[in-house]
Amino acid sequence: MPTPLTPGPLAGRLFSRGDAGYEAARRATMWNARRPDRFPDVIVQARDVHDVVAAVRLARARALRIGVRSGGHSWSANHVRDGGLLLDVSRLADVTIDAAARRATAGPGVAGHDLAGRLVRRGLFFPAGHCIGVKLGGYLLQGGFGWNSRALGPACHSVVGLDVVTADGDLVHASADDHADLYWAARGAGAGFFGVVVRYHLRLYPRPAAIGFGLLSYPLDRAEEVLRWAHAIGHDVPASVELQLLMSRRGALGRPSVDVFAPVFADGQRAAWRDLRLLRDAPPRPALRIPYTPAPLSLMYRAVMHHYPQEHRYAVDNMWTRASMDALWPGLRRIADTLPSAPSHALWLNWAPPPRRAGEMAFSMEDDYYLALYAVWRDAADDATHAAWPVERMRELAPLATGCQLADENLGQRPARFVSDDHLARLDAIRAVRDPDGRFHPWMGRPTPAPDAARPAAAEAAAVRP
Repeated sequence: MPTPLTPGPLAGRLFSRGDAGYEAARRATMWNARRPDRFPDVIVQARDVHDVVAAVRLARARALRIGVRSGGHSWSANHVRDGGLLLDVSRLADVTIDAAARRATAGPGVAGHDLAGRLVRRGLFFPAGHCIGVKLGGYLLQGGFGWNSRALGPACHSVVGLDVVTADGDLVHASADDHADLYWAARGAGAGFFGVVVRYHLRLYPRPAAIGFGLLSYPLDRAEEVLRWAHAIGHDVPASVELQLLMSRRGALGRPSVDVFAPVFADGQRAAWRDLRLLRDAPPRPALRIPYTPAPLSLMYRAVMHHYPQEHRYAVDNMWTRASMDALWPGLRRIADTLPSAPSHALWLNWAPPPRRAGEMAFSMEDDYYLALYAVWRDAADDATHAAWPVERMRELAPLATGCQLADENLGQRPARFVSDDHLARLDAIRAVRDPDGRFHPWMGRPTPAPDAARPAAAEAAAVRP
């Protein structure tokens, strides 16, 4: 058993393995009820920025590696590792809003749905995550695919600055003008980031005048017809619309279905009706048709959470693709045929991103279509069959993938490309400079490059290029 550590200057709580309260603190860091058998030596529940600095310096003094948890979903629990220090920053949840300047600051423990609700009441908007409970810390690090992100870009595009505690235990502000290498890396590195973000500085937007959705539901045996239609119109979907297809054993009408859910964020009600005209050309005779209805964001959050209940066991995997439907359909048919019981589901998203200035940040992975599989169940006795479903289906489709999204990563079981190759090399080079001792855990399934191997080119590669 590791030698117990004393809190020192920490105001928050510290648990060494074996302490009373340790296991409750460990379990509380995981939203997924399928909790891995990985046990940090120490868990620190930080109450403020001073605690974060103290914890990082403590880890440095005791040669402990660090995992960071902000309190969101993290299906894979990448932050929970054997040994080292688990730093829980979920209590850093302060928010300030400057409506006139359209700026906000938020701690990593702020829930996206809470921020969205505060902003809507002030006529403002931010592309927060789709699920209730997703915290900004991990969400913004990995990219941030949220409400209206097809128009506004992944949420990391709207991060204008970050307050970061570095591997040396120093608190710095990172932006395009200061510590630009950290600013570049934090927006897209996900759980592999080599620092602790304690505050985000965000760009805000006017609240869309019309928010609502359209909905179509078809029997699951019509999945090929519906998916071929969605694939064919991929590049024609207005940026204001998030065209999603969800295959489940219990869809909108309580039976095996493929549901077409189309949230819309438009300049007015007429614009919303116009942008959802594409639903008129969907396959005929759906079992349910809602062409458009205005809805508050709070209602859409509740609708989404129907598929992501708490205290359930989850296994998740995903892919980006631009393959033809002829190539994809055999794998998609296999997914439909092997769907576990609800609320397990498969999500297809027409993305077709516009050109973006990807060189400005580490984030560099998106494509025409997104496919994610979510196995969701209650009984641990079903772990073997349910947990295998997402990874097995994704392995079958892997030759057609261009990469994966870090929000739904399964890198510990199935390594996949999550940023472009040149951005990954640059991340490694910046890490070699900023965290030469490997103080922060990398992504699961990918060990930290040996510091000496990365150092020769680090200075050049880590420099922020125009």
